[in-house]
Amino acid sequence: MSEGEYLARAGGRIGDFDAGQWDALTGGGNPFMRHAFLSALEDSGSVGEGTGWDPAPIAIEDAQGHLVAALPAYVKFHSQGEYVFDHAWADALHRAGGAYYPKLQIAAPFTPATGPRILTRETKFASHLLATAESLCRESGLSSAHATFVEPGQLRHFEEAGWLLRSDIQFHWRNDGYATFDGFLGALSSRKRKDLRKERARAQDGVDIRRLRGSRIEPAHWDAFWRFYQDTGARKWGSPYLTRDAFDLLGERLGDDVLLVLAFMEDRPVAGALNFIGADALYGRYWGALVDKPFLHFELCYYQAIDAAIELGLDRVEAGAQGGHKLARGYAPVQTWSAHYIVDPGFRRAVADYLGRERAGIAQDALYLETRTPFRRD
Repeated sequence: MSEGEYLARAGGRIGDFDAGQWDALTGGGNPFMRHAFLSALEDSGSVGEGTGWDPAPIAIEDAQGHLVAALPAYVKFHSQGEYVFDHAWADALHRAGGAYYPKLQIAAPFTPATGPRILTRETKFASHLLATAESLCRESGLSSAHATFVEPGQLRHFEEAGWLLRSDIQFHWRNDGYATFDGFLGALSSRKRKDLRKERARAQDGVDIRRLRGSRIEPAHWDAFWRFYQDTGARKWGSPYLTRDAFDLLGERLGDDVLLVLAFMEDRPVAGALNFIGADALYGRYWGALVDKPFLHFELCYYQAIDAAIELGLDRVEAGAQGGHKLARGYAPVQTWSAHYIVDPGFRRAVADYLGRERAGIAQDALYLETRTPFRRD
């Protein structure tokens, strides 16, 4: 591949790229890599100036200016909204006299969902994308580059480039060919099956739950969900990541790939959960409530998601980061992966040593958690 045939560049906005060319590189299965999702974050002001997430996509174009490969990248000035926690790394480098921020983040902002991060139909471009990211870090004074929630099939590209790998655990529900929710319950132990039925009954008592997609989601529904989202954001991370405009744009641009689950009491919306639909998975993202009703969180975020995934014929539900309480509700442990390029050699050695020790603990945790799932052990 000669320089005359292709041009690598960094910067600008994802919204500046042709949507069709961008989406052709993603494979189409992951909603968070789509041009519609990423450009909605830019156009709504959820990322960009003043947010600490400055778009800096890395792209390779051919001689005709057609996009052939890309990394969805952002220059970061903090570590918020990433769900792969590197605060200890930032503190260590600061104490050593270095500066951890700014850094480069290769990710879907505010989205702890596994997916492709190297976007291309020809793997020969993978090494060139990563080399461009490394050069950007060195030449622009960025301490490091971090690709988070990388799908396992792409890890080899990062390993071959010498990036450090880090693993963690999430909890996903797997559809083992269930035709109904009761079919899923039948796979659980008797005690767990009874527990889940009791939880659903208590959560649904006096509540009307509606699953809305596409044009059925009206502005009033988004207004209600915005209130729920703000309440959760204020309690968990101080301020919401997404602006109000983001929900309108996401609903408009992703259409039927957006699933909003709302709970009504006396015809008034009191709680909700927002999901996105991919080719083979349902992704749970945000939730909030204005009432304190036992088990309503589990019903809207986990059980309704399972119902919807079965109805849509999807393989799995990814319900977000952390949450050991998901284990008792049929969500099993799954390893997730990130990849890290560190500019300073000394700091890189320290991080590599830390990751080696951390990885052993993560593997042990995964083995233990697997024994704690609620499924029958015939």
